[in-house]
Amino acid sequence: MERFHLKYLYVTDLCTQNWCELQVAYGKELPGFLTPEKATVLDTGASIHLAKELELHDLVTVPITTKEDAWAIKFLNILSMIPTLQSEGCIREFPVFGEVEGVLLVGVIDELHYTAQGKLELAELKTRKRPMLPLSAQKKKDCFQVSLYKYIFDDMIQGKVTPANLIHHTKLCPDKPLGPSVLRYARQGGFSVKSLGDLMELVFLSLTLSDLPVIDILKIEYIHQETASVLGTEIVTFEKKEVRNKVQHYMAYWMGYRGPQGVDVEEVWKCRTCDYVDICEWRRGNRGLSSVLGPEAKETK
Repeated sequence: MERFHLKYLYVTDLCTQNWCELQVAYGKELPGFLTPEKATVLDTGASIHLAKELELHDLVTVPITTKEDAWAIKFLNILSMIPTLQSEGCIREFPVFGEVEGVLLVGVIDELHYTAQGKLELAELKTRKRPMLPLSAQKKKDCFQVSLYKYIFDDMIQGKVTPANLIHHTKLCPDKPLGPSVLRYARQGGFSVKSLGDLMELVFLSLTLSDLPVIDILKIEYIHQETASVLGTEIVTFEKKEVRNKVQHYMAYWMGYRGPQGVDVEEVWKCRTCDYVDICEWRRGNRGLSSVLGPEAKETK
């Protein structure tokens, strides 16, 4: 993490490691390297996510000038969503953060809602360029992502995430006054605060005293980008020990205990869709594997 000057990681960083560790390493070393085609695919997926969010509420733009302002918006969004969850409503774009294996992980849950049986369900929306379900390797990556979200969310509501943890990793200044736009947004939500520290105290108390349940069900919904039709769903079994083992392995790279690893030989077909295939050191060191690429290589994530 020191090499890339990172204070924390995103859940998606570890999920990309689950796909290919070198891909996430090149992504950090060469920001902006994404091909126009891949960027278009991501933009289309983001548009579908936005449409889903707008079904529940309008978006409000709040100008920010500091990292404290940015985190304050996360906290205010959480505070506004807790009552909806308490009343068994549906929320989207719920921020999550927590310390996992000594590193702060940050992410955003697509959707949380309750089933007819009253169980809290996490629903993750994944868009597909082609009208077909992904291969097992992609599903594993997606399953790991929602499992991490549950891991962090459950810790948040059980009081295992503390302001001290957050300040330690992010180097935020809790006493720093918030910007006027953020303060105005807070007042509109009914919160009388002056600094990030005020908000932090409020949000952590609200999370632990809200009596929210842990996430019971993890569901992934695959949607065709062009038609917005549902291609299928995947119910994920949460295995805490397996998640911890994977996280420990991935964190060893970020902590500098080992170098990045390429894909396994049987998954070398992944290279066909990678933006870094022409500069990849792992590929250069394993040129003989090119003949192993099978028909699955044509699959588009």
